[in-house]
Amino acid sequence: MKTILVPTDFSEKAENALKVAAQLAKKFDAEIYLLHLIELPVDMVNPVGETRSNDLPEALFFMKMAKQKFDELLSRPYLKGLKVHDTVEVNKAFDGILEASTKHGCDFIIMGSQGASGLKEMFIGSNTEKVVRTSEIPVLVVKNDHPSFEVKNFIFATNLESTGKNTLSKVVALADTFQARLHLVYINTANEFVTSNDCDQKLKKYIEGTDFNNYEFHIFNDDSVEQGILNFAKKINADVVGIATHGRKGLSHFFNGSISEDLVNHANSPVITFKLEN
Repeated sequence: MKTILVPTDFSEKAENALKVAAQLAKKFDAEIYLLHLIELPVDMVNPVGETRSNDLPEALFFMKMAKQKFDELLSRPYLKGLKVHDTVEVNKAFDGILEASTKHGCDFIIMGSQGASGLKEMFIGSNTEKVVRTSEIPVLVVKNDHPSFEVKNFIFATNLESTGKNTLSKVVALADTFQARLHLVYINTANEFVTSNDCDQKLKKYIEGTDFNNYEFHIFNDDSVEQGILNFAKKINADVVGIATHGRKGLSHFFNGSISEDLVNHANSPVITFKLEN
């Protein structure tokens, strides 16, 4: 973890994400790219994508306001001694975040979230759902203020399919980085019930070739996958909940439905998503 991207709209929720990023940057000697995106109204842009000259004063005003807010934010004591790159870009939020993560070689994105009111209420709107779903690098979504962000118990919910083995390697590597206990959990539901013996057989194939020891495997029974993950996280007092996303368009991401987005909304713990790799 050497380069962390933190998109911000200067809200309290976005600053919660920045505070977590600052703690991780200090711990792992990482740099932070703090990104603010200005989305200009469509009528301010002509058909070839250039801002009309008579609208430049308004665009410059937005840039100036963002610079002032950056100056205030960068003066926070918790950022002292850190290498923080502040940048303002005119771009659509979703496109801008992914482009910035690639441009700056980021290996981690940390974003703020409003929580249970829904992804449409997250600080850059429904774009957060798109980033969570399609980012090539892990995305950590933070809702609350964490004065001391320590990861001791790290849950990763898995369906034990072999298509997730490469993703598991990334999860294990991050757990090792955090020096956390990794809790692999399979949520058993009435609709898709799997016996303990079958789970054990699947687990052997799933972890085959993965070098890690600091982990536990759990089978947790519940009414739904989402509720099972939430209840298990509460049971063991998880610091972070990890899930995989398929990167598909629509809402078919993890197991079924919109599990990743639902967890981001409802989990008390920060949620980290990994793109599923074959």
